[in-house]
Amino acid sequence: MTVPEFKKFKIEAYKAGKSNIGKFRNIIKLSANESALGVSSKVKKVLNNKNLILSKYPDSKAKVLRKEISNKFNCDLNKIICGAGSDEIIQMICQLYLKPSDEVIVPQYSFLMYRIYTQIAGAKVVFSKEKNFKVSVPEIIRKVTKKTKIVFIANPNNPTGTYLNKFELLELRKKLKKNILLVLDDAYFEYMKNKEYKSGLELFKNKDNVVVIRTFSKIYGLASLRVGWGYASKKIINAMNVIKPPFNVNQLAQIAATEALKDKNFVSRSIEHNITEANKVKKILEKLNIFSNEVTANFLLLNFDKSKFSANYVFNKLQSKGIILRSTKDGYNIKNKLRLTIGSKKDNTKFTIAIKSIFN
Repeated sequence: MTVPEFKKFKIEAYKAGKSNIGKFRNIIKLSANESALGVSSKVKKVLNNKNLILSKYPDSKAKVLRKEISNKFNCDLNKIICGAGSDEIIQMICQLYLKPSDEVIVPQYSFLMYRIYTQIAGAKVVFSKEKNFKVSVPEIIRKVTKKTKIVFIANPNNPTGTYLNKFELLELRKKLKKNILLVLDDAYFEYMKNKEYKSGLELFKNKDNVVVIRTFSKIYGLASLRVGWGYASKKIINAMNVIKPPFNVNQLAQIAATEALKDKNFVSRSIEHNITEANKVKKILEKLNIFSNEVTANFLLLNFDKSKFSANYVFNKLQSKGIILRSTKDGYNIKNKLRLTIGSKKDNTKFTIAIKSIFN
């Protein structure tokens, strides 16, 4: 049997955080930065509506959802595009902008899909060094060449939890050549309460050479429905709409995301829960000489360099107790660290009891 020849990519495929462990029925999954509180009651109510018409295609332009986004964040409806997760927005940006001779700068430890979609488009990934796991503006500028087309930044950054303050972001955009596209990923911005911080949308709403990406997978808890959005100049959005799949965001995702935006109380409770629980877990871990970043998102990067046991040892021991964290060796190549999602009170308690038992 002859298989027609296809393109071969020298790419390390994305490895999702583990979701199961052989013998365990009820695992505690703290590996994928999912919502600790689930979803809004408004979302649950609308998804229980038995009159949903599933035999018809969804609105290709997601007009109702885009209008709700526009109202919620006081931004131009015509500068919004929705995608099947923010991943698809990243993919469309790379398809739109990149050719094999181009270069894309990504920080050394950053969301893996930036490099993956860049490589699929045939462009070259250039890594900028970080300092103490923080994105460095001078290091990014040093990496710029005539071939640089895009710079990707997640802020706060995944998986490190560090961030650039508003002055550093403004400095980065100012020092980059105007013809270089800056893509700012606001995936975790809701959790961030530091006064020095401003989201990409707040800072660059009217910039023509910045694209801002947001997601409904984190604080809104709609990870399995795959819905995200991007904000850019009308010219960029119009071009993205040309290459966008016709019905990329399904009907349930559009309806659920629209309702999720209306529930301010759920978002407030999620933020309060995250700040309280993350700081509580952080203090317990520090007593075991496991240190992490300040609370900036719904996860912590745990550093085992000063602890009694290695990250790998603790990772395996926790798995033997039915608890999954994210190893940062895979893909990120960060050694002796684990990424911990802040879960529900119940899951966080079980995690802290388990890790204390490992160390004691």
